[in-house]
Amino acid sequence: MRVKRLHPWPAGIAEAEAIQDRLRSRVELTGPDTFTLVAGLDVHYRGGDALTAAVVVLDAATLEPVEQVVAHGEAAFPYVPGLFAFRELPALVTALERLTTTPDLLVCDGYGLAHPRGFGLACHLGVLTGLPSLGVGKTPFVGTHEPPGEERGSWTPIVHEGAVVGRALRTRRGVKPVYVSQGHRISLDVATEQVLHLAARYRLPEPIRHADHLARHP
Repeated sequence: MRVKRLHPWPAGIAEAEAIQDRLRSRVELTGPDTFTLVAGLDVHYRGGDALTAAVVVLDAATLEPVEQVVAHGEAAFPYVPGLFAFRELPALVTALERLTTTPDLLVCDGYGLAHPRGFGLACHLGVLTGLPSLGVGKTPFVGTHEPPGEERGSWTPIVHEGAVVGRALRTRRGVKPVYVSQGHRISLDVATEQVLHLAARYRLPEPIRHADHLARHP
């Protein structure tokens, strides 16, 4: 599949922040509500800065794998809160470009709008690919929220600087919530519905679980 090269990889913090600020205006918060092929993306660090990026495409109806690819590399940027995506983007882009199928939705292990500059990894990958995308975080990052109810499907809004940037969503009864945010070309309602559909058995959605396993065991 094709990934647009909208910027060079940044050399420093100021350049990285400027890229996020510039691309944020390209984010669209509406889009399709049905998807045939759904891709999970994750990165595993193998010691030091060595990493493996994995993309696994699933059939959205059966949740069975259709295609999977990996890309090995080195973290391309120092660890800076809010700029973590730049460590992993080059390897993830390489992996996406190796796909022979084009997914309809990207499900990222990370954040989208729920980010200090409103442009997390899910937003970035969505803008670069032009595909609908969403982020699923394991822990809260920015903003505040009330605990959602204990039942599966319960959620509460995540509010940052007066705006709703995501939802704390209970995917399993009595299990810690996940943190869902829009990336690109998807509404928050649809993002929530998709995460619930894709997390049919476990806390995390199946595309992310598959990508995590592949990144750890390429």
